[in-house]
Amino acid sequence: MSIAAGMDHALYPYRAAHNRPALQWPDGARVALAPVVYLEHWPINLSPDGYADPRFRDPYGKFQPDYRTHTWREYGNRIGIFRLFEALDRHGMTATLAVNAAALDHYPNLIEEALRRNWEVAAHGAVADAMVTSAMPEADERALIAHCLDRLQAATGTRPKGWIAQDFSESTRTLDLLAEAGLDWVAHWPNDDQPYWMQTQPPLVSVPQLSELDDVEALWHRRVPTPRWPAMLAEAISVLAGEAGRCAVVGLHPWLFGMPHRIRYLDEGLALVSQIKGLWITRVGDIAAHFRGSNVTEGAG
Repeated sequence: MSIAAGMDHALYPYRAAHNRPALQWPDGARVALAPVVYLEHWPINLSPDGYADPRFRDPYGKFQPDYRTHTWREYGNRIGIFRLFEALDRHGMTATLAVNAAALDHYPNLIEEALRRNWEVAAHGAVADAMVTSAMPEADERALIAHCLDRLQAATGTRPKGWIAQDFSESTRTLDLLAEAGLDWVAHWPNDDQPYWMQTQPPLVSVPQLSELDDVEALWHRRVPTPRWPAMLAEAISVLAGEAGRCAVVGLHPWLFGMPHRIRYLDEGLALVSQIKGLWITRVGDIAAHFRGSNVTEGAG
């Protein structure tokens, strides 16, 4: 595939929103909402040769052992995630659980809680302080992908179909390696409001995220006041419903929205969007599967 107007790569074809038909969701829904809850493990002793998002580093320096970050994240997986479970349950919402392979050793009970709720499980890299970059040798990256998929299959009985990269990180090879490993979809490219084909062999479906509404991106990195988040979420979903054929994948982190002073605002946001007409509350994999079954073939290879 040649690089088209508007692009600086050949990963997918360029096509502006005004020049493509709207997708048709099940039962005439106008917008698909898929919450993603992250189950991550941040180790006390930092991963050898790991590369973590520098925005998470303590302003006072880098610590080894990293008790500060570890215990912060552990709070989310011991306490906060149950508040997220309860909030989503109240509004009849399923979710996609994005799981680090390392989390399987520490939080198997949380996998059980998710599966009991009919959530799907997606692969989310190995560990929270080790992003994938192009500095990783190809053989190591291929082995990491296989390790994550094998571990999740052993823990759940089902091989994951989707990959949501740790902190949206990739190498220049990642998409091809994920397709080679048998994945169906990825959900860490925040560049659209509807799914599209990645130019891999076989083709992957990319289900984009509303990254600015991800709780870490909005509340932590950009310092948006938490009480503003419910209205921002409702505004975004309302606009997307008005355009039709759009999707909204929204990331939620137990260590952030699971805090007692924030959980109220997650509940308020979910209550607001639940009132929007034409809402399909689903999982990321269901969006990808519906897209695969549609008549959209451009870029499918």
